[in-house]
Amino acid sequence: MTFADIGWSEYWSPIRLSLQVALLASVIAILLGTTVAWYMSRRETFRGKTVLETIFMLPLVLPPTVVGFLLLILLGRRGWLGGLIEKIFHSTVIFSWQAAVIAAVVVAFPLVYRTTVTGFEAVDRDLEDAGRSIGANEWQVFRHITLPLIAPSLKTAYVLGFARSLGEFGATLMIAGNIPGRTQTVPTAIYVAVDSGHLSLAWAWTIAIVAVSFVLLLLTGRRSS
Repeated sequence: MTFADIGWSEYWSPIRLSLQVALLASVIAILLGTTVAWYMSRRETFRGKTVLETIFMLPLVLPPTVVGFLLLILLGRRGWLGGLIEKIFHSTVIFSWQAAVIAAVVVAFPLVYRTTVTGFEAVDRDLEDAGRSIGANEWQVFRHITLPLIAPSLKTAYVLGFARSLGEFGATLMIAGNIPGRTQTVPTAIYVAVDSGHLSLAWAWTIAIVAVSFVLLLLTGRRSS
């Protein structure tokens, strides 16, 4: 099977879904990661901080299938969160594109969090105190002093989160499945193509995703220079 055999719409569908999932997941991860990182960086020490940060980083070292299994237990119909979602919305999140977003957010969060917390810790507190001393409130200090200083870290965190979301496979396959046109992303599409012996099709999807990643990194590098 080749690109000509499946047609443009079937070829484009996994790419579109992967970009949709990666864009949404990276935005959620950067907002969540930045918020948590800001709080953790301001709380220099408290009971359980090391344990909490270890939990935050677990998805980075656990096999993706283990992350997917835990999400399946949590979000499945028998899981407390999955059961609650079904009662409220009368539908399950499992085997939907939203499930792919959740999986991507979970695996991208550790990279985003670690990068942004490092940026916050590098901010000179004296500069923030100087802003407060002239009457700036906390929001003004964050917006005009802290945010510009951590902007490079935020940019790096977003790129890492987007790239991790774009390439997520194991956890996505566990809770979103591989339904063409609904939950099939490029990584799962490539896996199925290779498993079926359709190497030319796998190459076509690989080239597309490499091109997207290359352009993103190139643009980020140019803005940083």
